[in-house]
Amino acid sequence: MKTLVVDAHGKLEVKEVPIPRYHSKQALVKTISCGICGTDATIIKTAFKGFSKEAYPVMLGHEAVGEVVEVGSEVTSFKVGDIVLLPFTDADPELYGSLGSAWGAFSEYGVIHDKAAYKDEPIPEAAYAQQIVPQDIDALDAAMLVTLREVYSTLTYFGIQPHDSVVVFGSGPVATTFIKLMSLMGNQSVIGIARSEEKKQILLDSGAAIALNSRECDIKNEIRKIHPDGVKYVLDAVGSTEIINQAMELLADRGEILCYGVPRTDNMQLDWKKAPYNWKLNFQQMPSKLEEGEAYEQILTWIREGKLNLKEFISDYFPFENILQAFQQYLEHKVQKKAVITYR
Repeated sequence: MKTLVVDAHGKLEVKEVPIPRYHSKQALVKTISCGICGTDATIIKTAFKGFSKEAYPVMLGHEAVGEVVEVGSEVTSFKVGDIVLLPFTDADPELYGSLGSAWGAFSEYGVIHDKAAYKDEPIPEAAYAQQIVPQDIDALDAAMLVTLREVYSTLTYFGIQPHDSVVVFGSGPVATTFIKLMSLMGNQSVIGIARSEEKKQILLDSGAAIALNSRECDIKNEIRKIHPDGVKYVLDAVGSTEIINQAMELLADRGEILCYGVPRTDNMQLDWKKAPYNWKLNFQQMPSKLEEGEAYEQILTWIREGKLNLKEFISDYFPFENILQAFQQYLEHKVQKKAVITYR
């Protein structure tokens, strides 16, 4: 099969490797689609926590959808033909030598676990979120389900309530998903911060009550006009030291900065002289797969009620043979929303 690999210098390459092996509690999956995520970009820049330079080269990708083509002898939850979420290709020294894995979902094949088969053994964490995609959902668009589940489970963890004042920094797929889901959860007063008029409109279309262009106005002054005492939450959907420091002066007393994802550095220089005396910094660097799996039914419910349309989150589809071009455009910020790689 072919897989996307990045080396320690950030060079991307499509390589031929063996199809992954699977054991009796697993199923082999043929990839249909896989979304590009900010996590992939951070790994390419060799800045993702837990991936040292020595870990490279690695196979990229973690937002895949695929069709089950073979099942292990103990598998009961999946059958051949099922469309499923989160097939991964793990490192395997016998098959791949020193080639590592950053989940490896931009491969033509991957593997899922059947958690029901792990009766007397610990269940692999990924298994809790490796679930079937219903037939009424387009398999190409289903890659967006991964982001939706992750964000909804994170909102539940953060504990944001409908009446809370919230400022969201960012205008990519993650930020727009946060804003959209908060609006569905009843929060109609979210303020979004973008860096262009075009992105500002995307935030408004996603459900932000107000959107501000940080290049065209003084963010602090504008927000303090609306919330003179500051806001309860500032959500950094980018992972930026600059944003976290800027958030300090927007907080109300006992307010909280919420940072979603893994920042591009393992340390930060924070200056809280402009912050209130009492405040919190809360990082969610890796969503729980158990919580992600538990979020699934609510996301499906909103889709079936017509409150979520997966296509509204996706701006670009690239066939797998053009994956290098897709990443070039993504890294050059030429992709407006979610980019999805397709395999059929």
